[in-house]
Amino acid sequence: MSPDQDEATGWTVPVHTGVLVLASGEAISGFGFGATGAAVGEVCFNTAMTGYQEILTDPSYAGQIVTFTFPHIGNVGVNDEDVETVDLESRSGVRGVIVAAPSGDPSNYRALRPLGEWLAARGIIGLSGIDTRALTTLIREKGMQNAVIAHAPDGVFDLAALRAEAAAWPGIDGMDLVPSVTAPARYEWDETVWRQAAGYGKRDGAKFRVVAVDYGVKRNILRLLAEAGCEVIVVPATTSAKDILALSPDGVFLSNGPGDPAETGKYAVPTIRELLERKVPTFGICLGHQMMALAVGARTTKMPQGHHGANHPVKDFTTGKVEIVSMNHGFAVDRDSLPANVTETHRSLFDGSNCGIALADRPAFSVQHHPEASPGPQDSHYLFARFVDMMEKARA
Repeated sequence: MSPDQDEATGWTVPVHTGVLVLASGEAISGFGFGATGAAVGEVCFNTAMTGYQEILTDPSYAGQIVTFTFPHIGNVGVNDEDVETVDLESRSGVRGVIVAAPSGDPSNYRALRPLGEWLAARGIIGLSGIDTRALTTLIREKGMQNAVIAHAPDGVFDLAALRAEAAAWPGIDGMDLVPSVTAPARYEWDETVWRQAAGYGKRDGAKFRVVAVDYGVKRNILRLLAEAGCEVIVVPATTSAKDILALSPDGVFLSNGPGDPAETGKYAVPTIRELLERKVPTFGICLGHQMMALAVGARTTKMPQGHHGANHPVKDFTTGKVEIVSMNHGFAVDRDSLPANVTETHRSLFDGSNCGIALADRPAFSVQHHPEASPGPQDSHYLFARFVDMMEKARA
């Protein structure tokens, strides 16, 4: 921040170098950090206390400005191991980050650089020094807001232009954001999970072949599939069912991703339907869950504030257990629209929204939460074993 001198008092007054301008017209001033410039997106809040680097590199956040409710963001710095985009250097699509207070020098043995420096390198605009509790309350009461986040070192902003840009942005409802985050070409994945002192491993042999359709997949999902003994082939979001089946998969995985599932579903749902008709074992997460639901005739709806955090209680009706899960979604499957051949397997204990389904007449299931994100820390890892069991039965 650049200080100004108050002539009357002689005090040094900090200059506001950052601003959040809502589509409704309000301008909230703070202090910019990270990248400079302006970006438009949907403002959501995330209640996680840890994992900010994973959150800010999650492709599912494309088009969004993330407000952290936890005040101490950036205190452990960043490293090269916790990035969730497959390409370490690629941008996840997140438009900006809002925190209560700036962090000082990072304090962690894994830290390679401070958060602000890392954000600048990745082109992500940061804003600190605003009342994040008030902003969170606004989102809870009025829903996620379209806004522009801006950072100018001199503190000079054209607020009229920023208001016009925020008001003109159409919003994520009705927007297909998958093309901005999907893989450009097919590739194979063999990296397994991280272990203390050893780092990430490599898969040794494989029992099953899984084709993962990339709508914005996270690295740790692919690691857990490899850890479960799967040869993983990742394909772009627009890959046809014919091309997927030509790879002779034992199972298909439908990944997480950003945007409106109904829009992505215009090209993804026909592919999923054909795979389900062929009775290929299929497992979906997040956006993959929503599009599997669309493929069997259910509907999805936009949520007022979404679910973003690492502390969401979800009940698994197949086991009777309650799991603490990680979530990141702004759309939900309408549980009342599920057809008769679909069983609801998981439900949020916060608001009763649908969080999982299984097909009665096909080897397929999906969940709304992120089992790979490990908030439990391993409450939901059994889902990968469930997928393997499904492939085992189908093969038999």
